Amino acid sequence: MKIGLHISDFTWDGGAPELRFKLGEIARRAEEAGVDRISVMDHLWQMPSLGPPEHEMLEAYTTLGWLAAKTERVKLLALVTAVGHRAPGLLAKAVTTLDVLSGGRAILGIGVGAGADESAGLGLPFPPAAERFERLEETLRIVKQMWSADEGPFDGKHYHLARTLNSPQVLSRPHPPILIGGGGEKKTLKLVARYANACNPAAVDLGDAARKLDVLRRHCAEEGRDYDQIEKTAGHRFDLGKNGEHVTKTIEHLHALAELGFTQTHGPLLHVSEPGQLDLFGEKVIPAAEKL
Repeated sequence: MKIGLHISDFTWDGGAPELRFKLGEIARRAEEAGVDRISVMDHLWQMPSLGPPEHEMLEAYTTLGWLAAKTERVKLLALVTAVGHRAPGLLAKAVTTLDVLSGGRAILGIGVGAGADESAGLGLPFPPAAERFERLEETLRIVKQMWSADEGPFDGKHYHLARTLNSPQVLSRPHPPILIGGGGEKKTLKLVARYANACNPAAVDLGDAARKLDVLRRHCAEEGRDYDQIEKTAGHRFDLGKNGEHVTKTIEHLHALAELGFTQTHGPLLHVSEPGQLDLFGEKVIPAAEKL
């Protein structure tokens, strides 16, 4: 099993003047520790579950560009891009740019999005869920077209592109991996089976995770897709304890996820801005996970 680091909180000592230095140092140390990928949220205000909206929050793709410059190996993604935050053509260009400037390390993480308050506050579209799913599917079709040799138009229900030219083209072949986030069993996991290279089903517990993978397997059969070709990623909040007292419990949970078929665990590390936590991560968790 591989481990990914999700950075969801930028409210650190020193505030905005020190933020770029701390973020760069975290990325460097995470890469040295053996992390497979680093992700950030595509939120513009902090999520209510993590803090008040006034807490620091960086725009996702600008941040990923900074992380690309500070690392050499880790894969980079938004977990996950909200479909309403960018027009599909612009999103394809943003991920392409990240892929080119990182040397082929971009992943497109995408979903229907959440956060009606921040969208309303900043004047971004946030239509009803049914329309967001329609826009998500059209966006997936558009980015795959832009990452191909087809420069023709795209004429959908919600999006109309006169020419899907994309130059320079991505370095990743055939295109950056597409990860769809969310565990909706009727729509989201069906889109995973149809379009994605990876899923992150946002399960609430191990039993829920197992059921969602069974649903995905059924959708793959209906779509004529090889279930084993889809990377299964699971979210996990890494709380190792100040002195590593929770490391064993963490490894046991990773083992349980691996038994279900997950090959990537991805989540925030509590107290990530404290160097000792990343040291524990690299010394204890990642070596154990690599054996699963």
